[in-house]
Amino acid sequence: MSITSPEQFEKLRACGMIVGKALRAMATAVRPGVTTAELCEIGSGVLSAHGARSSPPMVYGFPSEVCISVNDEVVHGIPGERALQPGDLVKLDLTAEKGGYHTDSALSVEVQPAKSQARELAHCAERAFRQALDAARPGNRTKDIGRAVEREVRRRGFHVVKELGGHGIGRTIHEPPSVPNYADFSAQHKLTEGLVITIEPIIAAGTGNVLLDKDGWTYRTTDGSLSAHYEHTIVITRGGPILLTVA
Repeated sequence: MSITSPEQFEKLRACGMIVGKALRAMATAVRPGVTTAELCEIGSGVLSAHGARSSPPMVYGFPSEVCISVNDEVVHGIPGERALQPGDLVKLDLTAEKGGYHTDSALSVEVQPAKSQARELAHCAERAFRQALDAARPGNRTKDIGRAVEREVRRRGFHVVKELGGHGIGRTIHEPPSVPNYADFSAQHKLTEGLVITIEPIIAAGTGNVLLDKDGWTYRTTDGSLSAHYEHTIVITRGGPILLTVA
């Protein structure tokens, strides 16, 4: 969507702050022995306390309030009784709705003591996001964001997952345009003032190829390599992008 009024911005920002708070609460609770279901309960509790609802169950029938993916699970992992182990890399991905507006954010958290590759991969995903922000300006194209992400990821010796990327958001979870994580020259959508999108580097230590798990939701790396994910919902403005999902 494109923001056309201060009221829309404030509603999106309010929703985004709740998402940020929920992610921060879950990230703080990541430790050996905690289950992904317990992390999900923390996140859904924050949403409920602030009058927000998880978007994926509403829009797609996803069987949980939070997507939690571990190690080779790339995105859309379903929380359950899996207990985290030292060295795991956990992706927390939360989309919420409040007042008719949706925002989306994700981060990767290492379970301590962290393995060096997990730490480097998680940091790379965040750095790629920061690099992409410089390209998220009116007049640029979505391919410019993808180019910035891919350049940083390749420079660090990792690969992007080309099948997955960012998207427009606002009135529902996924809206036009698609926002690639690589230099996709067919991605010519012009970034305009007020456009609301997600930028979300999704990367892997291996080839970056993925497959859909038998549960019908979870994507995994085909080679079993670690993956990382970092995401914020942003608004394109002349003065630079505004991050909506920072608590």
